Amino acid sequence: MDPSALLPIIKGILNILWQIFKAWWWLPLPFILFPKLKFIYEWYMNDKFWAKANWTVLEVKVPKEIDRPLKAMEQVIANFWTLYDPPDFKERWFEGKYLLNFSLEIASIDGKIHFYIYLPGGMRKVFESAIYSQYPEVEVEQAMDYTKLVPMDIPNKEWDMWACNFKMHKKRCYPIKTYQNFFEPTQEIEEERRVDPLSVLLEGMSRLKPGEQLWFQIMLKPVNKDFEDDWRVEGREELSKLLKRPLPAQDNKTIVGEAFNLLLHDKEPFKEEAKPEPLLPPELHLSPGEKEVVQAIENKMGKHGFQATIRMILLGKRDVFFKPNLRLVLNLSTGVSTANLNGIQPFMTTKIVPPAFFREQRLFIKKRKIIRRYRSRWPYYFPQYKSGREGGTLILNPEEIATLWHFPSKSSMPATGLDAIESKKAGPPPNLPVE
Repeated sequence: MDPSALLPIIKGILNILWQIFKAWWWLPLPFILFPKLKFIYEWYMNDKFWAKANWTVLEVKVPKEIDRPLKAMEQVIANFWTLYDPPDFKERWFEGKYLLNFSLEIASIDGKIHFYIYLPGGMRKVFESAIYSQYPEVEVEQAMDYTKLVPMDIPNKEWDMWACNFKMHKKRCYPIKTYQNFFEPTQEIEEERRVDPLSVLLEGMSRLKPGEQLWFQIMLKPVNKDFEDDWRVEGREELSKLLKRPLPAQDNKTIVGEAFNLLLHDKEPFKEEAKPEPLLPPELHLSPGEKEVVQAIENKMGKHGFQATIRMILLGKRDVFFKPNLRLVLNLSTGVSTANLNGIQPFMTTKIVPPAFFREQRLFIKKRKIIRRYRSRWPYYFPQYKSGREGGTLILNPEEIATLWHFPSKSSMPATGLDAIESKKAGPPPNLPVE
């Protein structure tokens, strides 16, 4: 066939394709843009919902003598999990509702230590009830946001800062060292006389000079169902490895593959080979240390979980700013870390190792970003994300959180620095006349 005769045919086909493209070029766009538009819409609705939350700062004033065990704080935090209220279809897409987080914070301002809770205003009664149920001697008052009492443009010519986030050493199913491991319960030693895991941080906070501040923040949110299943599945798989149990078999068999096995090896298709049962269960082959690890993972998985983001910021005026105080961060992380289980360690610090291009500019932007996230109490995951593996997102249970944030007992109270009250104010008598 003459090639010149094909040219009109090819031109005709190309012309038809061009006409189809001009008429229907827009058809794939909704499928391409829908995921992005969905994300933008949900982000916009979530932002509106967040702005209506009436965020409040509560300060918890602790008396000089408090004899409640740390188990009481664990119960308080366990009560916070009842805030878990996932949105339904209408609330999510038409109201922008999502699970709001709250924040447990400790701030040392000029050497004076304060305990704060940052939460949506509608949750205030729930938090106060949980705290007063275990600590009736404390006082909970609404306070001004302490992060607004310093310049908004830190770092600047007068103020400097150092900051970090925290991440876990191992997988999320491994627990950190909790207060249960800081004492041996016997008849002679009471629980209140244990070594306080938070005492090293509080003592260091009490020694800051005027013009120095140290902020410690634990942002929490009850885990949703998808995320909860995710980290618990991870924990069950880790337990199977430690106990040397076979993992659930994955069905990767195909008809073609089984046909080849039948022809070449004379194996019956889709039949599992029976494996001999061990004489002793795998649990009996574990060493005492391995048994401790298995028990610790099971204990963590047996309690409610919280998504957590932990930050710490050291800031102060340049004439008094003492950067070696960041060792307080390392003291805290080392105290709650173990080699066989888990722990927390600083990461994403305000440090850029030279040589690096535009080092000073990048360091300045990094500091501004972290302090802005701290002030806005914004975690390192977005509400739309289900995996929660981005950044410094952790999973902690109430026992672990109570280890990192609790009121000091009378035996672990810092010598100076804690802004403690003499005694709790008494309420009016019940028979007081109203007229």
